[in-house]
Amino acid sequence: LRMLPVKLIVTGDDFGYCPRRNQGIVDCFLAGAISNVSLLVNGSAAADAAELARRYNIPIGLHANLSEGSPVCEGLKTNSSLLNQDGFFHGKMGFRTALSKGLLNMSEVKQELKAQVELFRELTGHLPPHMDGHQHVHVLPEVRHVFAEVLEEYGIKYTRVPIEPGLHNCDWIPPSLMDFYLGVEEDSFNTVDVFTKHGIRWADIYIGLSTMGRNMSVSSIRSAIDSAILQLTAKAAHGSTAAVELMVHPGYPSVPPTGGCGEGPDDFSQSWERLHELQTLIKPELQSYYKSRNIQLCSFKDL
Repeated sequence: LRMLPVKLIVTGDDFGYCPRRNQGIVDCFLAGAISNVSLLVNGSAAADAAELARRYNIPIGLHANLSEGSPVCEGLKTNSSLLNQDGFFHGKMGFRTALSKGLLNMSEVKQELKAQVELFRELTGHLPPHMDGHQHVHVLPEVRHVFAEVLEEYGIKYTRVPIEPGLHNCDWIPPSLMDFYLGVEEDSFNTVDVFTKHGIRWADIYIGLSTMGRNMSVSSIRSAIDSAILQLTAKAAHGSTAAVELMVHPGYPSVPPTGGCGEGPDDFSQSWERLHELQTLIKPELQSYYKSRNIQLCSFKDL
């Protein structure tokens, strides 16, 4: 079977979360293991991250955050529907619960998203070429419309739609997590038309749910990319190039109280799983696999 040439965007999420996350992401980039990063502008080390991206010429976009820590918009830091009783965002599941109960004000969502784009521009000196959602909030009902409007207003061309081929066959994912992933997938299917209508683009294939944390290995990445290439080769016109985005979360584990987005680092950020991702991504076997499959690492502006 003729293997389609692939442009692979390996995006390191949560840049700016803490100094140890930043260091791990930079080490990964310098090793040629990631090719793109997503910045949390409300992260405690966001300014440092922007400076590192400038220094090492790392392609950087915005990881829009409505679920962890504090808002960046001054007017939403008190008395906002986006906050819980402790004055922080509602959390990964809390945000979804509040949304389903109709408790979130969409004009506040839009206000905060725009404030994050503006802060990104202030930190980096440019608009984000791509913008996705922390904990996949950008594909949720209602939010998806506001998110698309903000991208269109700023002329931000690229986003992420987390529909992963072969997800249903991943029997190593525990049921509770799989339920969350299937919810993300369903929300993503319902988002495609909205993003398309607003002229927003994304990679042909997304990978990253089945390869997160402890589930990441050279073989899990290889098989995910191989099945993606097969699927694309079957559909593709002769001679076209396929674009694949692999979402990753490398870093050295956060050490509390340093890090986070206003309320300290979460469990995943403190776990060994971040370091495991970093160590897997820089393995020479993975690099040689990319070469053998005609896979070229790049960022969204190279599509």
